[in-house]
Amino acid sequence: MAVMDTQNPLLGETTCGTLLQKLQEIWDEVGESDEERDKMLLQIEQECLDVYKRKVEQAAKSRAELLVTLSDAKLELSTLVSALGDKSFLGVTVKASGTIKEQLAAIAPALEQLWKQKEERVKEFSDVQSQIQKICGEITGSANEQAGAPAVDESDLSLKKLNEYQVKLQELQKEKSDRLHKVLEFVGTVHDLCAVLGMDFFSTITEVHPSLDDKTCVQSKSISNDTLLRLAETVSALHEDKKQRLHKLQELATKLTDLWNLMDTPEEERRLFDHVTCNISASVDEVAVPGALALDLIEQAEVEVERLDQLKSSRMKELAFKRQVELEEIFAHAHIEIDPEAAREKIMALIDTGNVEPAELLADMDNQITKAKEEALSRKEILDRVEKWMSACEEESWLDDYNRDDNRYNASRGAHLNLKRAEKARILVNKIPGMVDTLVAKTRAWEEDRGISFKYDGIPLLAMLDEYAMLRQEREEEKRRLRDQKKFGEQQNTEQEPIFSSRSTPARPASTKKVVGPRTNGTPGRRLSLSASQNGSRSAAKEGKRDSMRVAAPTNFVAISKEDA
Repeated sequence: MAVMDTQNPLLGETTCGTLLQKLQEIWDEVGESDEERDKMLLQIEQECLDVYKRKVEQAAKSRAELLVTLSDAKLELSTLVSALGDKSFLGVTVKASGTIKEQLAAIAPALEQLWKQKEERVKEFSDVQSQIQKICGEITGSANEQAGAPAVDESDLSLKKLNEYQVKLQELQKEKSDRLHKVLEFVGTVHDLCAVLGMDFFSTITEVHPSLDDKTCVQSKSISNDTLLRLAETVSALHEDKKQRLHKLQELATKLTDLWNLMDTPEEERRLFDHVTCNISASVDEVAVPGALALDLIEQAEVEVERLDQLKSSRMKELAFKRQVELEEIFAHAHIEIDPEAAREKIMALIDTGNVEPAELLADMDNQITKAKEEALSRKEILDRVEKWMSACEEESWLDDYNRDDNRYNASRGAHLNLKRAEKARILVNKIPGMVDTLVAKTRAWEEDRGISFKYDGIPLLAMLDEYAMLRQEREEEKRRLRDQKKFGEQQNTEQEPIFSSRSTPARPASTKKVVGPRTNGTPGRRLSLSASQNGSRSAAKEGKRDSMRVAAPTNFVAISKEDA
């Protein structure tokens, strides 16, 4: 109170002391008693205590509020640091020195920075989660049903958590890219299949999903599970349709080819359906030409097959007889005897009765032609040797005629050519026995291999060769007999020459003559006829022996007749 009662002369201000002094002066003038003065001073002091008390209470309340604020700030700082996972501000939170306001002033910048960082981090989380939500919606097919941005969990905004979301986003982006690539592959496959099948690609692909047409941006195309499933089902259905159409087209192409071959259709008409027959042996994956399996193309092939089927029945007889002629030519060339009339009658009967399918009949005839060619091929070597043997027999016949010609050495026109031919003929005639032996060996080997007799125009070849060998031996014997007769006649003439003034020449006996028939198509179609001079009794005996072993001979068989000398 002493201090408060004193007046500060330097400051010149009104203080409690000056006021109390002024009050004392007033009381003195009034004449207040000491009791009143003490009472009033006590009241003043009480009032001052009340003021101080209120101020203290206010100060304490303010301090408590600051402490709460500081505590909240510390708690918020700790929460932010924990949520953000940033350890750089931990030193501020544990600082205990300094006043409350100093501590608040120290925390405020950190809080401001953390709040700013939190806002940025929340935005990053929101962007990543929004993209994740969008891609997940695209995958599940519920992108249009999602409303608003996803809620961000602010309790964990750490970089680790953000990195987890970013990794998940990258995985989803990769899955989206893979799905988009797969969708584009499916769309391309559908496009190619629709082109091959002649179908409308736009209507087919938009039935799966409207976003799959070419006008839609690539990133806007649907990649949902349902879209991929429906695309896979569409591709599978188109593949199956392609497979069935190709199978049907190949069946039609096979029928067309068979009918063309059956009726010998010219190449010009066949080329009109090259687009059908070009895929007759192609696999499903090899057919990629647009429109190759269109329905109108298949219908066109069906109409052509139906037309050829109707035309086939009218040309069946012509085709069958054409093959019969080919078969007869093969047998004739191979010197195999058949009954063509009976075969033609059988063909007519089969076609008229309809007991056999035309294709089966022609296939059977083609099979017969194949077997006939194989048979002819197996006989070719022997037939070639028969040809050489018969040619040698012709030369032998010519040589006999040449030797009987008394004027063969005259200087007539062409005599030197005949002389050269005679020399060659003699060489060839000397080879005939070897030819016959080889031919017999080959024929017997052929018969043993097949278990049947080798017939030449219906006559066993071995019988022909045996008869030829026998008759050739008779002919040689006849020649020796004629030479002996001639020699005997010359001896008699020599002995009678002194008696008779002139020499008599014995009559020249008729020599062996060989008649050669015509040749057809380069294959011998003839019969060799060898004759030799024999007496009546021997000729009759030999003739009877041959008649007992001879069978009906073809036109090219060697037959020998006897002529008297």
